[in-house]
Amino acid sequence: MKIATWNVNSMNAREPHVVEWLQNHNPDVLVLQEIKQVTEKFPAEALQELGYHSIASGQKTYNGVAVVSKAPANNPVTDFPDLDDPQRRILATTIGDVRVVDLYIPNGSEVGSEKYAYKLNWLSSLRNFLEAEMQQHENLVVLGDFNIAPADRDVYDPEKWGEGILCSPLERQALRELIDLGLTDVFRKFEQPESMFSWWDYRAAGFRRNAGLRIDLILTSQSMTERCTASYVDKEPRAWDRPSDHAPVVAEFAD
Repeated sequence: MKIATWNVNSMNAREPHVVEWLQNHNPDVLVLQEIKQVTEKFPAEALQELGYHSIASGQKTYNGVAVVSKAPANNPVTDFPDLDDPQRRILATTIGDVRVVDLYIPNGSEVGSEKYAYKLNWLSSLRNFLEAEMQQHENLVVLGDFNIAPADRDVYDPEKWGEGILCSPLERQALRELIDLGLTDVFRKFEQPESMFSWWDYRAAGFRRNAGLRIDLILTSQSMTERCTASYVDKEPRAWDRPSDHAPVVAEFAD
């Protein structure tokens, strides 16, 4: 089973890229973030022609998540029980015997801001949600744009970023609390090239200079960690014409 995550930074702009990537890589599941369109605009019919089912939870202009899968996705959840939030950032579904949770975690803007407080509060609700999900689902994969670099080795210039947004102690602590529920960052289960990132700023030739961060993560429950045979970043689409600023991140699992 091949599961991937990709922040496409506008499905309207990146639909041809998504179609090409699906055709080239044939994943069983691809979860998307920042589709930036209302649910009804998501190109479900075009993806169906490729043999994929899809569920989207979108809003106009901002945010939005979607799950694209060969097998139908069931029992969707689009909100935390303890958080009244109009922003479309979570989509949990069951695909076969695997519970897949697609996340677009808030950016937070800057440390100490209202958006930072919103991010930390959102992460607290996420922890509560995942704790309940893990009690119900043995096979759990939590993936998406976390907007948190787990450690300094996930940052191209740790001194420059310091304890700023995406790298601050409270964000990293919140991420550790998710992992401490019994999840594993499967990318780090395998030996990886140095300075391997998933996001590069459009500005200042970020991709060409490999000035990036690893903020797109795949976290797995113990059973899925044991089944995981590979995890990697596919940097190729970041070099395509008019790319997203993120690259797909993939995990492969034995059946």
